[in-house]
Amino acid sequence: MSKPSVAEVRAGGQPVGIKERTNEEHWAGRLYMRDLSPYVSTVFVRLGVPPNPITYLMMAFGVLAGVVVAFGGLWSAILAAVMVQVYLLLDCSDGEVARYTGRTSVAGIYLDRIGHYVSEIALLIGLGIRAQGEFEAGGWLVLGMAAALGVALIKAETDNVVVARAKAGLPEEVTDAAMSPRSSGLSLARRMGSALKVHRVIQAVELSLLVVVVAVVDAFLGDLTATRILVAVCAFVGVLMSAAHFVSVVASRRLE
Repeated sequence: MSKPSVAEVRAGGQPVGIKERTNEEHWAGRLYMRDLSPYVSTVFVRLGVPPNPITYLMMAFGVLAGVVVAFGGLWSAILAAVMVQVYLLLDCSDGEVARYTGRTSVAGIYLDRIGHYVSEIALLIGLGIRAQGEFEAGGWLVLGMAAALGVALIKAETDNVVVARAKAGLPEEVTDAAMSPRSSGLSLARRMGSALKVHRVIQAVELSLLVVVVAVVDAFLGDLTATRILVAVCAFVGVLMSAAHFVSVVASRRLE
């Protein structure tokens, strides 16, 4: 393969509208990562690296972030946050390489989804271990696992809408009208939740930055109070949002 320029990879790998994807593009991607990722994608294209190994690498950085954060201390929080940024960078890059080289595939989509599952789950479990203060079972680890279960359920509920529609012979795309719950009360609650962005607390990028903040507070206080509050908040948000998301799906027209 010839050695394309960054501009060529950007043009082929970032089609018009990619930054405007409401439910698929992270704010950090729109803000800065999509400006950086074509440089990395160009290196991968020039080396002839297929997109799926890039996705595996993304997955590895996401899981390692969860492992590192479990060790405690400010250094581990900072290193985990850096790893999550690399995870986000590779998440942008694998799709860009796939689109530029024409190697998009069902396997690639599957691996990308699994990568998000395991990375966010690992980070929350690692946070639970960090709050526990040691590599032993305990209440804080249980809360971290509860938050991880909430994240997994939210993603499974989202993906299963697509599965259910496909099995019923319906198109994958869901209209904005179908997304809205039939009940005006539920519709208002959904809009309020969306406006408050509380779900972002349990997403990898935001959570990794919050871990750094609470690590600084813990270092100042000399204990794990801030980390434990964060774990409790994540568990509450994870369980609440998974239940709310389920109700929102069944109460809307997404399954019709």
